[in-house]
Amino acid sequence: MLHPPLHQQIEVLYSDHHGWLHGWLRRKLGNAFDAADLAHDTFLRLLTRGSAPQPGQSRQQLARIANGLMIDLFRRRDIEAAYLEALAFLPESQVPTPEMRALIIEALAEIDAILARLPAKAREAFLLCKVEGLAYAEIARQLGVTVSSVEKYIARALLACCLAQSR
Repeated sequence: MLHPPLHQQIEVLYSDHHGWLHGWLRRKLGNAFDAADLAHDTFLRLLTRGSAPQPGQSRQQLARIANGLMIDLFRRRDIEAAYLEALAFLPESQVPTPEMRALIIEALAEIDAILARLPAKAREAFLLCKVEGLAYAEIARQLGVTVSSVEKYIARALLACCLAQSR
């Protein structure tokens, strides 16, 4: 059986389910503005992914994508709040411009997403090394692993960062 082109499938999916998805997100998020943004981003994600869900799985698939986007939104807001809290301790002359803050928050969100895909020990080893400034031996003691394992964890995290940068 021939399927219509992707854009037509998404148009039908949009007209059939956008109202439902927006309402579902509005109830979850508590406001219509974020719900509208995430509903839009959900359909955009389908377009960029290059496939539409099977007709019987449309709402389930839309909810799964939207839920992931909602988690991303909450994580980004947590990152932004932590960053802005840290800025409160800087002298006014060292506070970045709003444009620079937006770029920094975007970079922090990207790093967070990269690190979230790593195994827990690799992520923790990387953060202990790069944020806390701990030596490999101290990280190994804290994690209960060998220094060789710490080296592998950090190499894995750095590789993940490099691969993300090259995309």
